[in-house]
Amino acid sequence: MDINYELIWVLSLLLVAIYLFITNKVRMDVTALIVIVAFAISGTLTAGEALSGFSDPNVVLIAALFVIGEGIVRTGIAYQVGDKLVKVAGNSEVKLLILLMVAVSGLGAFMSSTGIVAIFIPIVMSVAAKMDIPPGRLMMPLGFAGLISGMMTLVATPPNMIVSSELVKSSHEGLSFFSMTPMGIIVLILGVIYMFFIRKWLGNTEGSKKAETRVRRTMRDLIRDYKLSGKARRLAIRPGSPLIGKTLDELHLRSRYGAYVIGIERWRKIRRVMVSAFGSTELQVHDVLLVDMADPDADVRQFCSEQMLEPMILRGEYFSEQAREVGMAEVALVPESTLIGKTLRQIAFRSKYNLNVVGIRRNHDVLDGNLLDETLAMGDTLLVIGEWQQIRQLQAFTHDFLMLSLPAEVDEVAPAVSQAPHALICVVFMVVLMAFNLVPNAIAAILACLLMGQFKCIDMDSAYKSIHWPTIILIVGMLPFATALNKTGGIDLAVNGLISLVGDMGPYVMLMSLFVLCATIGLFISNTATAVLMAPIAINAAEHMNVSPYPFAMAIAIAASAAFMTPVSSPVNTMIMSPGGYTFGDFLKVGVPFTILVMIASVLFIPIFFPF
Repeated sequence: MDINYELIWVLSLLLVAIYLFITNKVRMDVTALIVIVAFAISGTLTAGEALSGFSDPNVVLIAALFVIGEGIVRTGIAYQVGDKLVKVAGNSEVKLLILLMVAVSGLGAFMSSTGIVAIFIPIVMSVAAKMDIPPGRLMMPLGFAGLISGMMTLVATPPNMIVSSELVKSSHEGLSFFSMTPMGIIVLILGVIYMFFIRKWLGNTEGSKKAETRVRRTMRDLIRDYKLSGKARRLAIRPGSPLIGKTLDELHLRSRYGAYVIGIERWRKIRRVMVSAFGSTELQVHDVLLVDMADPDADVRQFCSEQMLEPMILRGEYFSEQAREVGMAEVALVPESTLIGKTLRQIAFRSKYNLNVVGIRRNHDVLDGNLLDETLAMGDTLLVIGEWQQIRQLQAFTHDFLMLSLPAEVDEVAPAVSQAPHALICVVFMVVLMAFNLVPNAIAAILACLLMGQFKCIDMDSAYKSIHWPTIILIVGMLPFATALNKTGGIDLAVNGLISLVGDMGPYVMLMSLFVLCATIGLFISNTATAVLMAPIAINAAEHMNVSPYPFAMAIAIAASAAFMTPVSSPVNTMIMSPGGYTFGDFLKVGVPFTILVMIASVLFIPIFFPF
């Protein structure tokens, strides 16, 4: 028997990649790039085959959908939906549960589930406080609805598009825009019913009892909670000041005076505007510095005298008045955050994120003193200040941050709120093009992006920044695995193994086996990588059994989104863990039974919509 060394090499590389994904010792996107290089250098794939993911239309489609999602956020549509939801639900928890899950699943069908859940977390926290119920009773339904949204449309999540692409590669017709929708609706109904019965248990978990319920606070509330009231100063730069013409990095005001510049008022034409305080920002005469005095005992008079600064009035409502230009937000460090164990100075937080940290809470206590040299710990909550656009960009760093709370002023600063009708038109236009196959899906999404740009729903800078490049690179890097496994016989080996185990038991057992295998693999690696590996195996299994590949392909798509079982199965679960006060065990107790329900529903209903 000949030993297939190439297959051994591919499987070894796959195991190494999975290990790196699980341990997070190397970033997932970097691991994906390493895979590309390894395949090309080893000769397993040609350079063209290894890099083929960059030319895959689905990669372009996914990038375009990030832009469309950002347009929905910038026009305030998502927040308006949240406000409407609260008004319609009134004081009925059951009505709120249904509306919440339907709204999140509906919006998530056209934008990132991570993004929509991040938007709804502060809304749900506020609603929980107003209705006097534990946030844990709403956070799990929110997270599950975000995952279920991936089952709603073809473009709802990358695995759906990967499965469709694999069907096309196997000379079959790809999935239509609404192919997923019937199963998605069934799973959503199951989810609502399931959450209706277990919601009281969710509210009684130990973690949920300890979770802090907060109302939608204002900037003034945040200033009070982080004890900033007596620390902020407004200081105008007088002519002749030694600060003029120098950058903040050159001045070292924090180390010299305990003064941390968090914003700059500057004359623009006939009015003052707020300018972000970056390290490279050069100070000008008549600038007004918004300064956080980190040391409450610092001699402000000496600082003003030496640097020729004039103190100005700072009223309590100052930040609210500046809310259209300057924002605040509370962000929590997630357990796997790369920032834990480092100081803000080591991270170069201001330079990296273009935001300033003005407060840190640890175990509900506000830290005093020099925050720059404070070592960050798991569970820390940071109060950041800066441009709203930069604050929203933090939502993309889901491996480090959870956007825990946005102040009420955020509702007034959607930068393109007047263009909301146009954004809706763009989304509907894209859906119609995709639903009726008038143009390829990627082209439809690009057209929608161009229209959003034309209608000023989004600008070019925001569009490029909205794309979550680590996800794009991960997909590009994992796609060659399917090619490599096919070339080296790995897919045939997996299919033959499945056929020998359950092939004689019929297509229903095979469908269930594929679902279980896909859901199990998804516990350890991302659902995108899981779909890349499992889609060709499912389609080849169908060909060996002489049945339609569509039921098996659909099972993979549904199972890839059924990441309900652990808090690390999906970024959505990680995000709701802290606000909901959940433990790892809570996800197992709630997620495993629901995953089994989804599997049973898939085995029963998928063959009805897609006969064998």
